[in-house]
Amino acid sequence: MRFLLNTVVSLVAAASFTVDTKPEKVEREDFHVTSDPGVRIAVREVGTRRSAGPPVLLLHGARVPGVGSFDLPVDGGSLAEDLARAGHRVYVMDARGYGRSTRPPALSQPPQANPPAVRSDAVVRDVAAVVDRITRRSGGKVALLGWATGGHWLGQYAATYPDKVDRLVLYNTLYGPIPDHPTMGRGSDNEDPNRPGQFNAARFGAYRLNTGESLLPSWDRSIPAEDKTTWRDPKVVDAYVKAALASDPAGGTRTPPSFRSPSGAMEDSFYLATGRQLWDASLITAPTLVVRSGNDFWSRPEDVTTLRAHLVHARSVKTVELPDATHYVHLDRPERGRDRFMREITAFLTAR
Repeated sequence: MRFLLNTVVSLVAAASFTVDTKPEKVEREDFHVTSDPGVRIAVREVGTRRSAGPPVLLLHGARVPGVGSFDLPVDGGSLAEDLARAGHRVYVMDARGYGRSTRPPALSQPPQANPPAVRSDAVVRDVAAVVDRITRRSGGKVALLGWATGGHWLGQYAATYPDKVDRLVLYNTLYGPIPDHPTMGRGSDNEDPNRPGQFNAARFGAYRLNTGESLLPSWDRSIPAEDKTTWRDPKVVDAYVKAALASDPAGGTRTPPSFRSPSGAMEDSFYLATGRQLWDASLITAPTLVVRSGNDFWSRPEDVTTLRAHLVHARSVKTVELPDATHYVHLDRPERGRDRFMREITAFLTAR
């Protein structure tokens, strides 16, 4: 009898262990939120039934929208899914003009017919609308993670609405006021040759057309290895390019296929790269993590040190440099910086 009882207990324990270690199913739901009148912002919610940590909003950068940046359907390609498995309900948004969100009328006309579309003030309004929806569901504050220009936009939001932010992650983000940038500032193609110090709006127009091939050179150059596959999985690269092209419903009608990205992000970035400060980090009160890749071509080491000096009212500030990592470290192989990136992010999001 005792043997049978012990056997039953062992079987129950084994069954419990099997259930507990089975990967939790990740669920996705797509919806829209109204920002300005007539502007609908696309959001993807990613989570499991056990999601318990603070909700996290992810915001893309200047070119590739949210799903292409953060939720690729391949191993190592979804920061959103990894954070969901770590216990968070994750929200991936497209700023207006990107992906499945409303595109301003200027994006349906020839690019040079209008000035750069979608500056940071408009994106901050989009973020505000999404955060309001998330807080109505969760009842608390929201953690924010922005990549490159997404960090600039979320930093400006966190400085404007500090009481809405649980914590903030700025990932490979420009800040200013630092006058020099090796590729994007004075003397670059971003500067108007006839008006030094001003953005080359005539060259960029309202939006840029991006081919799949145009997404890779900056990534290639930042990988310190001749064989790029040792640094990133070709399946991730293929999914990234496909998702970017698929983000524009009109992309397949062009030769070669291409997707539109508003030029306002580039105008903002040019002014950040030439010494203008477009928002004030001293207004941020949330705990803040500043992450920079050692081989990043976008942010500068001085952006990190200046942010740290300006974040005087943040409840805590941590800066992390990922040696030899690229601008795209969350899409690189685990041993090339992605594992360290994930450890830093998940520890920061759960720290109390």
